Amino acid sequence: MKTLVKVFLTIFLIVNLNANQKPKLLWFDATANFQRLSYKDSITYYLEKAKELGFTDVVLDLKPISGEVLYDSKFAPKMREWNGFVRNDDFDFADYFIKEAHRLGLKIHASVNVFVAGHNFHDRGLVYQDKLHWQSINYTDSGFVPITKLKHKYSAMTNPAMREVQEHELKIIEEIVRKYPEFEGIILDRVRYDGIEADFSELSRKLFEKYLGRKIKNYPDDIYKWTKNEKGEKIRIEGKYFKKWLEWRASVIYNFMKEARAKVKKTAPKMLFGTYTGAWYPVYYEVGVNWASRKYDPSKEYDWATGNYKNYGYAELLDLYTTGCYFFEVTKDEVEKLNEEAIKRNEAGMGKTKDYWYSVEGSAEIAKKIMMDVVPVIGGLYVEQYKGHPEQFQKAVKMCLDKTDGLMIFDIVHIINYGWWDVLKEAMN
Repeated sequence: MKTLVKVFLTIFLIVNLNANQKPKLLWFDATANFQRLSYKDSITYYLEKAKELGFTDVVLDLKPISGEVLYDSKFAPKMREWNGFVRNDDFDFADYFIKEAHRLGLKIHASVNVFVAGHNFHDRGLVYQDKLHWQSINYTDSGFVPITKLKHKYSAMTNPAMREVQEHELKIIEEIVRKYPEFEGIILDRVRYDGIEADFSELSRKLFEKYLGRKIKNYPDDIYKWTKNEKGEKIRIEGKYFKKWLEWRASVIYNFMKEARAKVKKTAPKMLFGTYTGAWYPVYYEVGVNWASRKYDPSKEYDWATGNYKNYGYAELLDLYTTGCYFFEVTKDEVEKLNEEAIKRNEAGMGKTKDYWYSVEGSAEIAKKIMMDVVPVIGGLYVEQYKGHPEQFQKAVKMCLDKTDGLMIFDIVHIINYGWWDVLKEAMN
């Protein structure tokens, strides 16, 4: 029965993905729009703008990176204030958003930031309160460092392998689905490790040894170690268990996704279960995620993957998938023309090379290839990357609609700030 439901949902999505009906999602970030979306008339206004532009769906962020939530919860503190602005708590923000979206004929999905519980730029969140032990311990070139001390990182990520963390996140996911069953879907974000340097806590060591079936004599050097090259620069040298470590981390994320899907489907069987990842798959192993189909074997193309890595591809668990094609360069040819100084990438797991997939076009092609038509791929764009370049933004929008099964725009705040309503409408239509 579950298989038939999954097949039906996938067929339903694919059948509706013709040139004019591809889903177009507009994201509403929790903190960036906190004050703006604190009023009913403002919520209505921006939803009407979304409808006017041609969006079919909106995504409402209900759990930002601080670990707080934007509704009354039994498990997490409610965000009532942000940047000095205190929100009037008299109305149910999420409920009003859902009803207004549906009145306008828009589908609406809840967004949840999962393995993160603090904002490092504001020293705010659960890991700055009574959940300090949740935070990721990163193995940097300066040794083991708690992520709250790494102030160049704004997300205070947690340890995904910690059962206490997992149970907390599962409770919130289930709570949202139970409290707001009218959502068409739930999209999980940041279901990942902080990066290749995470997590090297003693707990992770013990769990990995259990997975490995033996004790590690030289930890963390048997995973990797830091040394200096001939120029005196600090570099990482992979240890004998490095690939197995990557495999284990992918298994942690896969098992959580499997459990989260089961929670959602048990509570609201018709609700779409989705996620949002970066599109740079060839290096996405650095954050511990294999979002490919289980039918795709990365070990045949990439030397970082073990033969078992494919077993932790989670595409088959999804009903909805959006991938961040977060590159200024739209075409593969544009990447080729880059000089070294022009390469500026700041997202987790990104590198500094000129591979073709560091473009909207190239990353979209890889995403479609490795998902193997298991679930539609909705190409996402980070609007801020195109600041001052509306023509490039329009080109990226058209590329997503051409090369993937839809479009996701992150975030409405940038469209507002840049006044790009007409720019976006023209590109989408």
